Amino acid sequence: LLSTAVHAQARNHSASKPAVNTTPAPVVWNLAPAGNEARFIVREQLVGAELPNDAIGTTQAVTGSIALVGDQPDSAHSSITVDLRTLTSDKSMRDRYIKNRTLVTDSFPNAVFVPTRFTLASGSLAAGGKVTGTMSGIMTVHGTSRPISWDMTANVTGNEITGTATTHV
Repeated sequence: LLSTAVHAQARNHSASKPAVNTTPAPVVWNLAPAGNEARFIVREQLVGAELPNDAIGTTQAVTGSIALVGDQPDSAHSSITVDLRTLTSDKSMRDRYIKNRTLVTDSFPNAVFVPTRFTLASGSLAAGGKVTGTMSGIMTVHGTSRPISWDMTANVTGNEITGTATTHV
């Protein structure tokens, strides 16, 4: 299970729109410099333990932006990056194993998600308020890119958006 909580602020690029262009200019949501978190939850069975354990790793090193035209992402100008080298859990030995043997963060330090489509169940990112739905896109981890969908909830208030997106891998 992967989860990301974000806080972003909008910047409207409509001033640079040519007069003859009928396509609306994108609104760019930049992730705030603080208040973001990416986490993973993995069920593990440790040697000598009777019951499985949920290992949880987190990082606040989440950066990026999402450019929107209406309620859809402009993929050419949107990406969210997680610095995998900063993931930590409650066990340093687990952290070293994940970074050195699983993710190989020396060679592949980042996970990058590029949104390609939002399928909204309720609300509108452009209009504001509470929004729920699915965020689809391409996720690149360990040098491999694959399509992925995230369940999302967001709240848009003025020029700020806060929300959570969750997926299973």
